[in-house]
Amino acid sequence: MDRFFLSPDGWASEALSLGGEEGHHAVRVMRKKVGDEIELFDGRGRWAKGVVRELGRSVLTVEKVAEGSDEPLFPRVELAVSVPKGKTMDLVVQKAVELGVNGIHPLITSNSVVKVGADEAEEKSAKWQRVALEACKQCGQNFLPEVAPVKRLEDYLSGKREGSKVIASLAPGAVPVRERLESLGDDTKEVHLLVGPEGDFTEDETRAALAAGFEPVSLGEIVLRVETACLFLASVIRYRFG
Repeated sequence: MDRFFLSPDGWASEALSLGGEEGHHAVRVMRKKVGDEIELFDGRGRWAKGVVRELGRSVLTVEKVAEGSDEPLFPRVELAVSVPKGKTMDLVVQKAVELGVNGIHPLITSNSVVKVGADEAEEKSAKWQRVALEACKQCGQNFLPEVAPVKRLEDYLSGKREGSKVIASLAPGAVPVRERLESLGDDTKEVHLLVGPEGDFTEDETRAALAAGFEPVSLGEIVLRVETACLFLASVIRYRFG
C-alpha cells in the first residue's frame, strides 16, 4: 500500500485532504484513482489507512478506514556526522531513518572533503529532509526525523545535550563500544552519536568533543567508512535497547 505524508495540522477532520507536493505526487505521478487504498502518516507516529473518495488536479480526499498511533523507540537517538562526499549522505540519512534515528545533524569539520557554504546550507538540509521523508514512506517508519541545518562542528558542540554522548574515535584509549553500551542504564533516555570524516577529527576537534561531554569509543581494529560507522553505531544502540 502506497504511503503519503500528511502534516499534523491536516488531521482535524474525518475526511483527510492530501494536497501540496504529496497530493501532486499521489494524483499526477502515482495516478491514484477513486477507490484506491492508501496510507497516510504525520511523522509523529500517527497513521491512517483509507480509501480515496474524491480527486482534484493535485489533491485527493481520503476516507479513513483504520487509524492508530505508534509509540516512539527509546532511547531517543541523534546522529551528528561530518558530511561525506558524493551522495553518501543520502545513504546515511536513508539508513538512519530505517534504524529509528530521531535527529540528524550534518557537520562541517576540518577534514571534511565537502565544504558547504552558508548560502547553500539550508538547501542541502532541505534536500536531506526530503530523503528522510521518502525513506519513511518506503520503510513504514511513522516518525520523521528532523535533519538539522548544516553547521560547523564547534557550533554543534556548543549546544546543550542531555543523556549519553559518544564519539567514534581512532585515538588511543578509546573504549570498545561494547563496554560503553553495557555501562548504559536501561532508563537511558537519549544517546548522541558523533562520527567524523574519513580522515577522522583533528586532535583539537577531539579535545573539544571530549570537553563537551562526548566519550570516545572504538568501533574495532578495522577503519570504517563514514557511512558504515554511522550505521554500525545506530544498529548497536538499537540492539542494546531492543
